[in-house]
Amino acid sequence: MNFLQPIGRIFLAFLATTGHLTIFTVAAIGSCVRPPYYPRMILRQMLDIGYFSLPVVGLTALFAGMVLALQSYTGFARFSAEGAVANVVVLSITRELGPVLAGLMVAGRIGASMAAEIGTMRVTEQIDALTTLSTNPLKYLVVPRLIAGLTMFPFLVLVADVIGVFGGYMVAVYKLGFNASNYIQRTYDFLQAEDVNSGLVKAAVFGIIVALMGCYHGYHSKGGAQGVGAATTNAVVSACILILCFDYMLTEMFFAK
Repeated sequence: MNFLQPIGRIFLAFLATTGHLTIFTVAAIGSCVRPPYYPRMILRQMLDIGYFSLPVVGLTALFAGMVLALQSYTGFARFSAEGAVANVVVLSITRELGPVLAGLMVAGRIGASMAAEIGTMRVTEQIDALTTLSTNPLKYLVVPRLIAGLTMFPFLVLVADVIGVFGGYMVAVYKLGFNASNYIQRTYDFLQAEDVNSGLVKAAVFGIIVALMGCYHGYHSKGGAQGVGAATTNAVVSACILILCFDYMLTEMFFAK
């Protein structure tokens, strides 16, 4: 039965990590609804997550929309249904590609940055110094990032939706020869508020996930520089996996019949 010991250790470690993450999440969310707040820290995180992430999110959405238009046209041309390209592009961008690609790209940029910053503060005992100065580390370090992630991700995804649809429009009109007014009209007629709203709800959830994973792994890092590196890697990987998992669950909730 010795071969069962590694499996048991992995399972118990998974349960312990899940318990620690749950306790951390409840404490962080509880801190979000109680003062004091730090407006300067919140504004700084909103700029970092929202404004400085616009270039990478915009480029990703632009090329995703362009590729989607090309691939959709190639597939629909076999069935003489090229007119459905506009419908597929706008649905795919607003429902799935906009929120998911934005979440994954910002997780790689912001999640790693949060884990590295907080992890460095942990291993250099700056977090302990905050506690000594009667400052709650959760409220000073974690709450601003959670609030910024919750509020700025929907704006990022909204911008990604517009840029992604515009990328599909450029390819369809200037490369594939679609009529510009007809393409815009089909996009407008086929798009529904539910499609955009579902993407924005996903964006808010993904923002919480990215901020929470970055803060959690950084807050509990240990072991010097090597521990900070491991925390950074774990933050990005766990955020990406959870984004994909919650994307399925939210899609099931919104669109399953």
